[in-house]
This record gives sequence, C-alpha cells and structure tokens, in this order.
Amino acid sequence: MTKFFENFRKPRGWGGRLLIASMNIGHGGISRWGLSHLAIKPSDHILDIGCGGGKNVARMLKRAPEGKVCGLDYSEVCVEKTKRLNRRAVIEGRAEIRLGSVSENPWRDNSFDVVTAFETVYFWPDFAKDLREVGRVLKPGGIFFICNEMNKPEEGEAPYQYWIKKLDLKTYTASDFRKYLAEAGFVEVNIVSEGKGRTCVSARVKK
Repeated sequence: MTKFFENFRKPRGWGGRLLIASMNIGHGGISRWGLSHLAIKPSDHILDIGCGGGKNVARMLKRAPEGKVCGLDYSEVCVEKTKRLNRRAVIEGRAEIRLGSVSENPWRDNSFDVVTAFETVYFWPDFAKDLREVGRVLKPGGIFFICNEMNKPEEGEAPYQYWIKKLDLKTYTASDFRKYLAEAGFVEVNIVSEGKGRTCVSARVKK
C-alpha cells in the first residue's frame, strides 16, 4: 500500500494510471469550483503546472478557444495521459504537454498570461523558489492561480490531517500565501475559501 500512496506524489506504473483516472473524476468538483473564480480570456496562453490526468487542460482549452494551453508534470504517466486526453488539441498546436519540474520550468520568460496549480503546491520542493519560476514564465501583469482542497487554518488544526500526514503534504495558511507571493514579486493577492479547506488564490505578477 505504501507504494500505491506514493502515486499521489508522483504517479507511476499501473497504480499511477489507475489513480489519475480516478482523480480526473474525483477532482471534478473542486476544479470546476476553482475555475469559476478564474477569469480566462479567449486568446490567453495558459500553463497548468502538475497537469495530472489532463482534465483541467481540457476545461481550459474550451475557455480559451483562440489561445493555447500547456501542461507540465514530472510524472511520465501524467504526461502520457494528458496528451491522450487532449490529443486533437495537441495535433492542432493548441496544447503542448511537457515532462519537467516546477523548479526548472522549461518554458521561456514571459510566455503565459495565466499559470495554474490545482492541488499541486503541496508537493513543490521549494515554494519560494518555485514561485519565482512561475513569475519568470508569466507575462508582465499575468495571473498565477492556486486551487487547493487542503489548507492550514490561521488557528487550530487543519482538516484532513490523516491525508496531510500520510502523504507528507506541505499546507499553507492565507497569511503564508500572501507572504510568499509578495516576496516572489506578486501583487493583488485575492483569496477565496469555502467549506472545510477549499481555497483558491490568485495574484498578479509585477514586472
């Protein structure tokens, strides 16, 4: 079972394929909720960091019919699944999916209008450094958007403690998000929360 739970961090093999197929379904609710708080223009160029099974890439392609949506993941299984799910868009050049790390983003400076991270910042190895990488690939004034289901309250114990400990997740308070984003050069931080831990964070990069 330990090896299966490791797939939550980095899907591999048959267990990883099974997991990301279930996550495409299971994460639908929070993904749609998060996207309802994100303004996407038809011509936007978007990067989804930790694209998983590729469902959010598909959702954002529909909202940016004149733009392009790229996906980045350090799991070969996730890259393969995202490419398959969005095969037509990849062929048409409207989607591009790459294998790589958030810490060494393979895209050039000022490439995107929007960068998203759905349920992935828990696993980022160096949040402060990785945020600067996000800022680097965003165009001046571009938006970074985080959507999490598990977050740390300002006081008291976070919900979902079993999963946070089991998967060794890094969770953040609203104050943490504001601090890290400001230090990385982001402004206009907006945070919306709902229920036990569901939170989305948006911020604009200042260059």
